[in-house]
Amino acid sequence: MNEKIGFKDLGLSPEMLAAISQKGFEEPTPIQIMTIPLMLRDETNIIAQAQTGTGKTAAFGLPLIEMIETRARSVQALILVPTRELAIQVSEEILSLRGKKNITIAPIYGGQSIDQQLRRLKKGVHIIVGTPGRVIDHLHRKTLKLENIEHLILDEADEMLNMGFIEDMEEIMKHTNLDKRTLLFSATIPSRIKDLAKKYMNGYELLKVKKERLITNLTEQIYFEVKASDKFEALCRIIDIEEKFYGLIFCRTKSDVDSVARHLIDRGYDAESIHGDISQSQRERTLDKFKHQRVNILVATDVAARGIDVVNLTHVINYSLPQDPESYVHRIGRTGRAGQEGTAITFITPSEYKRLMFIQRIAKTDIKKSKVPRVQDIIKVKRKKIYDDLNAILLDDLDEKYFSWAEDLLADKNPAQLVAALLNYCFEDELNPDAYGEINEIAVKKQKRELDMQGKARLFVALGKRDKITPHKLIDLIMSEVAIKGKDVRDIQIMENFSFINVPFDKAEQIISSFKKKGRGKRMLITRATEKSGGGNKKKKDRRKKRR
Repeated sequence: MNEKIGFKDLGLSPEMLAAISQKGFEEPTPIQIMTIPLMLRDETNIIAQAQTGTGKTAAFGLPLIEMIETRARSVQALILVPTRELAIQVSEEILSLRGKKNITIAPIYGGQSIDQQLRRLKKGVHIIVGTPGRVIDHLHRKTLKLENIEHLILDEADEMLNMGFIEDMEEIMKHTNLDKRTLLFSATIPSRIKDLAKKYMNGYELLKVKKERLITNLTEQIYFEVKASDKFEALCRIIDIEEKFYGLIFCRTKSDVDSVARHLIDRGYDAESIHGDISQSQRERTLDKFKHQRVNILVATDVAARGIDVVNLTHVINYSLPQDPESYVHRIGRTGRAGQEGTAITFITPSEYKRLMFIQRIAKTDIKKSKVPRVQDIIKVKRKKIYDDLNAILLDDLDEKYFSWAEDLLADKNPAQLVAALLNYCFEDELNPDAYGEINEIAVKKQKRELDMQGKARLFVALGKRDKITPHKLIDLIMSEVAIKGKDVRDIQIMENFSFINVPFDKAEQIISSFKKKGRGKRMLITRATEKSGGGNKKKKDRRKKRR
């Protein structure tokens, strides 16, 4: 019988193992088992094919931390990622794994003050986590030198290819030294990625994790957009509308876990909590109660929930939005197991919408918007449950004393009036709609949000009738740069000097990135439509024309 491989078997130092334990990792994932020892040997380049949610960041982050020489203040590693969100998240994840090792990491991406980045770089940084465009900006300014780096990591390489960054990746690789080690992570290995590897990686070892469905078809994924102050009320409604709720609720911080669990208990729910400050013995007792359904609600942080393996959960609820796509996949992968259906629910505030869409895109999944259950619908469900429970009791052999008591009560009472009084006596609090607070629906202004609810993005095109542009020519132009179907370019409006189009959200970033690179140094040909560009504001402009 083969023994399980642990982190201690992968060649990591005692200090690193202590940091891993503190982080809450218990067992390495397959990609970590394959990558960590090979990367620590520092003898070959690596192409690793693995999905989001398989622990990729720790797979390259742990050995990278081990190999960084802290006394040197030069850039020793560059991690290239497709988006600013991922740059921030990878930086934070590596920082959380460094333990007591004094490593400096700087995320550099577009949209952040370049002066702030320059100050960080001047102080000396060991690891850069950057997006292609901003890394190239620094290379052109000569504020970032890559001639002496020891490690180059391309994370989500196929996503960078899809977003039109392949030439940027090549340009960056030209600025690096030949004797560095390169690690390329990708969920898929298309031919362009293979060509890149042949050209810039002098031999490599291919690691391939068996593809698994991390999010099953049995898991329904939905999100509710609510104000932060309405989250708890929304949570109670979700629990109450379910006939049998058995779920994990994830919060970001220990204090949030304590607060949510305490408020649930105060409202009469069977809830427990676990987080990093709870002793191991208390954790084991709590998990035993939850696994045997003596409590049906467990509130936890990501770290504390590691190792929880319950196959019959009905719900996983992200009370707070996960930090990254991997966390999202890990969280919701705990429901929809063993052939049973499950529901994954995520609460977001309006400001978190873009981050949720980023998670959806990277995790390659579909998260649908839904509305918080109405109070009248919850009351209806509760009444049905009471009715079903009473019918079940009627089928049982009731004790004779209840019949004699019933006859006494009915002696001088109207039967319907008596039943109504009993229902009122037993269920007044449970069926009281005033027990629920108000949840105000959030009104989202069209121009404030870049996407509509169907996952479309409105784009501004700096070409119009004067450029002899037609809908057909515009579609051909976009299709020449990005892999998109003509039917996906919708709602085309051709004006005199400019045009507007609607495209699927997941294609919008690719289109903008591709045309940005094509027109480097010139005006942007395609950008997001805004109030300033006139997107969705045609009627106002027409009225102004009439006044003139």
